[in-house]
Amino acid sequence: MIVDTAPAPCARQFLRAGVARFRAPAEAWTGGLHCGVDLGTATVVLAVVDDDGQPVLLDSTAAGVVRDGVVVDFHGAVEVVLELRAAAERSLGVAVTEAATAYPPGVGIEESQACRFVLEAAGLDCIGLLDEVSAANALLHLGDAVVVDVGGGSTGVGVIAGGELVAVGDLPGGGHHLDLILAGALHIPLEEAERLKRERGGEYLHVLRPGIERVAANVARLSAGYESVPVHLVGGALMLPGAGEIVASYLGRHVVEYDHALYITPFGIARSLT
Repeated sequence: MIVDTAPAPCARQFLRAGVARFRAPAEAWTGGLHCGVDLGTATVVLAVVDDDGQPVLLDSTAAGVVRDGVVVDFHGAVEVVLELRAAAERSLGVAVTEAATAYPPGVGIEESQACRFVLEAAGLDCIGLLDEVSAANALLHLGDAVVVDVGGGSTGVGVIAGGELVAVGDLPGGGHHLDLILAGALHIPLEEAERLKRERGGEYLHVLRPGIERVAANVARLSAGYESVPVHLVGGALMLPGAGEIVASYLGRHVVEYDHALYITPFGIARSLT
């Protein structure tokens, strides 16, 4: 059982550079701009890269417009994307007219189209719609791995073999469920539980362990037959000190964690267009 907190240098360097672009756009870029919008359960993220795939801008807004990968507040989702688009245009000094987006792998094709419709209603041509695992790997470029995208409402798992997605699935269980566990244990409002998890999650790891192990159980179920390849954790829900160790211990497998894992999928969506 190994937990790797120092993934490939290119991914680590990219994420460090990408976070530095949070509401602080690059002064110059190469060629055209490519925009990715990640409609997450807890946060909507907009990421922009240039023709070389380098980060140009990053922005996000907390929003509860998606649940388990399904858009439950269409009007609210459109408003959030409109705000992020307008802010990006002000920052970059250029019009943002097209973007790509992604959906959890377990969401059906009809439900996933709602993500496209949100972008279009916000005045963006949706020029790319892909599953979140493929989006994450557009940044990570993994050859043989299990990619685990732990979101607010669900855990998406994709098996990469020879650089190709060969198996994919999605099961309930993510950051929202961890919030419920913490809120129940401490008898506090859900919003306060979310804040504590984000700011001091390591202190409550003993309380959150059952929820983290539920995520690990989903990983085991959805990656059966591929136990020999490493597990890469992306998404924001397990960005807690010690969470990777719990997953690795439960699975008995090599687990790779990433700093700023929340932004892997958004930037991957954008880079899928380059």
